[in-house]
Amino acid sequence: MEAPKQLALSVSIAVATLAATSAVAEVTLYDYTEATSDYTDAYVNGQFNATDGNGHDQAAYNANLNLSYEKVSSTPDRNIGTRLDANGSISRASTVGAGSVSNYTLNGSVTLDNYFRSGSKGAFWYGSGEVGVKKGQDEPFSKIGIGLGYGRVVNVTPMAKAIRLVEALKQQGALKSTPSKATYQTIANIIARENEYKSKFGFAKYEQSWITDIERALVASGQVNGSLNAAGIIESRDVLVNERISTRKHGWLVRAGLGLVLTNFDGSDGGDPSLDIGAEYHRPLNNRTQLSSVASMSSIYGDDDPSYRFINNLSLTHEMTDKIDWENTWTLDYNKAGTANANDITNNTLSSTFRYYLDNQLDLNVTAKASKLDDGVGNNGNDDVDTSLNVGVSYRLR
Repeated sequence: MEAPKQLALSVSIAVATLAATSAVAEVTLYDYTEATSDYTDAYVNGQFNATDGNGHDQAAYNANLNLSYEKVSSTPDRNIGTRLDANGSISRASTVGAGSVSNYTLNGSVTLDNYFRSGSKGAFWYGSGEVGVKKGQDEPFSKIGIGLGYGRVVNVTPMAKAIRLVEALKQQGALKSTPSKATYQTIANIIARENEYKSKFGFAKYEQSWITDIERALVASGQVNGSLNAAGIIESRDVLVNERISTRKHGWLVRAGLGLVLTNFDGSDGGDPSLDIGAEYHRPLNNRTQLSSVASMSSIYGDDDPSYRFINNLSLTHEMTDKIDWENTWTLDYNKAGTANANDITNNTLSSTFRYYLDNQLDLNVTAKASKLDDGVGNNGNDDVDTSLNVGVSYRLR
């Protein structure tokens, strides 16, 4: 009888140990599956460089200003994405008599994805609209579209912030041990509701209630005796409010549909139909590294042969420290000409940026960039690889 009792006791201990190990298993961004989220990324970026001497006839300069805005609101039923990108530049060459040259572009788009089944990662229908403005063009470009898609991209930034918060509190000794995944989920859900707290308590006072509810979740998990001390509260606010954690996503989706061009840059009549295809893939390689790829192709059918444009943006962002991010991007832009007397154009741009965050809103950055334009025309001044090194400042609006 002793042997069966010992065997039963051993099995019980093994099961209990396995359960405890599972409860405190390392949490990852993939553990966050909440379909409801709302995030806004809005930045103003400025870069300037100037050269003089070394045989220059006059001082040369180049200044760039960029406004980037992205807002994505997600619920189990639908995703609404709004994007705006404005660029302005002014430059002057070093050759004698050269004057300043300025340019600007503005592009905006809205996409609405409606899922056929609430909370699914499956099929949806979408509607879209876009508008563009360029200096020197007769009219703005505008277009609408509708189509079908499949898949879902989840914003997992709240879990990234929850992981960072627990990491900071553990280093401070404010927690007894690593919380369970369920506790991480609870904290991440509270973090994701930041805008709700702002609406309820006001922008000036919401932080106290927001951080108090996170503290209550930690107390309920048994990781904190009574409450966080003053140092723990200050550390929590520092991580959640003062630190900048870049947006993290995971998942994929594809879409295809039909569009209608309403107005063209050259002032020609609208009404041309288009075939639009898009795809997104986002994967956190670990809790500090994000890989993303966003591709789109649009073919417009007018009086000439069908032309199309294919764009793919591939990015890899790594959080080196709590103050430094390393961002790498590759943009492929291919334009297929629709007439026999026009050339296809391919533009490849590689960039690598180091960002040092002075606070949650302001960062200093250094960007190395290389671009190659292939327009099928030789000896026209753009045959070589164009390289640059720029120092800039970025200010986060939201």
